[in-house]
Amino acid sequence: MPQHLAHVAIVVKDYDEAIFFYTQKLHFKLLEDTILSDTKRWVLVTPPGSSSCSLLLAKAATEEQRVRVGNQTGGRVFLFLHTDNFQRDFDNLLQHRIKIVRGPVDELYGTVAVFEDLYGNLWDLIEPKS
Repeated sequence: MPQHLAHVAIVVKDYDEAIFFYTQKLHFKLLEDTILSDTKRWVLVTPPGSSSCSLLLAKAATEEQRVRVGNQTGGRVFLFLHTDNFQRDFDNLLQHRIKIVRGPVDELYGTVAVFEDLYGNLWDLIEPKS
């Protein structure tokens, strides 16, 4: 039976500010925003052109979750965003004043830069070599 990752949860401080960041600054598509209770929503976003895995924006509900917002992997790169046009997407990061942590650099596997999301989680923007 084939398998695939459907969603990756990312803990956020606030649903609406996270939706704004991902849709307006990274140009992700809002797939779903369903109210589940007074405090919980099911919010899915995905990069443009993606047909597989999406991000589940999960609002921190406990102190243990709140302290992990922005540092879900202990300072390592958390998510890897592949692109077909590195320069276009890197310029978009600069235009929206998204913090660039490292790069861009050409590696054996492609062109890569590391950036921070609105909470400080680290992402790789990668244009893989063909």
